[in-house]
Amino acid sequence: MTDTNLDHGSFTPPGTLRFERLLPGPIEKVWAYLVEPDLRAQWLAAGHMDLKPGGKAELIFRNGELTGPDDRPPEKYAKQGNSEIPTKAEIVEAVPPRLLRFKWEEGNDDWSDVTFSLEEDGDRVRLILIHTDLAKVDSQAGVLAGWHAHLNLLRSVLTGEAELPFWATLERLEAEYSTRYGLPI
Repeated sequence: MTDTNLDHGSFTPPGTLRFERLLPGPIEKVWAYLVEPDLRAQWLAAGHMDLKPGGKAELIFRNGELTGPDDRPPEKYAKQGNSEIPTKAEIVEAVPPRLLRFKWEEGNDDWSDVTFSLEEDGDRVRLILIHTDLAKVDSQAGVLAGWHAHLNLLRSVLTGEAELPFWATLERLEAEYSTRYGLPI
């Protein structure tokens, strides 16, 4: 499946974004890719999650491992290219295999809220991602682009289709979201 305009997330100021994807099932498999560190590392970030309210979680981003050797990070992300970026999170709610909600540390004592909901749709699974409380205006286009690129990778992993180059896709999407919603890059 190619990256289409329908894949774009929606953005509602001051800081809420929403994505929806229809993925191959079963729902338990998609759930596993959300919560199991080794599977999640293939499309987003590794790290343990204690799946109970108040449970600690860590997302360890290694975006340089999500792409081929010819795909270099743009200048803006050069320091992150081959780095490991740990991010703290706290589980708010986990209802396997349908709902995962956590608070995500944004830095400077700012936290945002991420919710994944899954529902069966025939032999496929509808994933809805809602990310709220994005306080940093200067990073909103990048967050939209990041989720879009990471969700493309999840779809690629689940379908077995060739993945898009992560960094080139991220850079293109960041410019698109900046234009679409009038956000700074």
